[in-house]
Amino acid sequence: MAILVTSMLLLLSWLIAPWSSWASGDSGYVVDACNVTTYQDLCIHSLASYSNIAKRDPSKWARAGVSVTIGETKNTTRYLLGLKKKNRFKGRNRVAVYDCVDVFQDTLDNLHKSLGVLRQISAVTFETQMEDVTTWVSSALTDEETCLDGFEGQKGKQIKLLESRVKRVSYFTSNALALVAKLASTGP
Repeated sequence: MAILVTSMLLLLSWLIAPWSSWASGDSGYVVDACNVTTYQDLCIHSLASYSNIAKRDPSKWARAGVSVTIGETKNTTRYLLGLKKKNRFKGRNRVAVYDCVDVFQDTLDNLHKSLGVLRQISAVTFETQMEDVTTWVSSALTDEETCLDGFEGQKGKQIKLLESRVKRVSYFTSNALALVAKLASTGP
């Protein structure tokens, strides 16, 4: 019973923690940063803890967006690897899971390359850097959509759960891409 209570308290603190800086008056920063994203509520919730660090710096918001997306992508990749290992799917769906694992590994590679460049933004090579980052994050989003394409028209609880997890990652990626585009348009 004590473990259950402790687990619930940890979960509750994890859910509330990102909102602590939002509630403390830094909300304008995250709201302003997220106003370019499609999934604004998700953006605000997932990036609120960066408000006091990023403030009005588009470069820091782009890095935060990509960093959070990497974390979500890693979680979903682990989930997909578990499905692959357990062989719960048969036929077309099994092939689709294998494809998803491959494209999610490509997604992680692209996101890591993007973050590496975002950490070393230079005024001299800014345009080239932003072209690369935009291409890589766009590729990550395309990979996620490719994963979903493999399950088009399929039904079942496991398929719906998988689709839901992949779509969630694509929302994070879409938001990261919007933050990268904002940085590209404002300059270093």
